[in-house]
Amino acid sequence: MRKVKRILLADDDVGIVDSTTMLLEMMGYNVDSTLDGSTVPQAATSSPDLVIMDIWMAGIDGRDICRIIKNDPVTSKIPVLMISASKDIKASAMESGADAFLEKPFELQELIDTIEKLAN
Repeated sequence: MRKVKRILLADDDVGIVDSTTMLLEMMGYNVDSTLDGSTVPQAATSSPDLVIMDIWMAGIDGRDICRIIKNDPVTSKIPVLMISASKDIKASAMESGADAFLEKPFELQELIDTIEKLAN
C-alpha cells in the first residue's frame, strides 16, 4: 500500500486552496498549492504522491493538464483527483486520465476517503 504524504493542490479559487490546504495539513498531509494551473505539469515532476486539481482554472482546462501529466513518463503514475462544481463533467475528466473525481462542494470525509482509495 502506498502512503499519500505529499499532495499538489491546484485551483484558481484562493478560498478553496486555503481551506482545503488547511484541512489536509490538519490531517497530516504536506500540501504544495498553486493558483495557476499552467504550473502543475512542472510541479508534478517534484513527485507528489497525489495531484488534486480543479477542472476549470483561469486560462487552462484541467483535463488538458491531466493528459500532460499522464503522458509524461516521469509523472504518469501519480494519481490525479479532479474536482469541479459541475457533476456533468465527470466522464470527460475520467477520459482525460483522472483517477478519481469529486464534485464541489465536497465533504472532508469524502475527500479523505478518496485520497485513501487512491493510495491503494
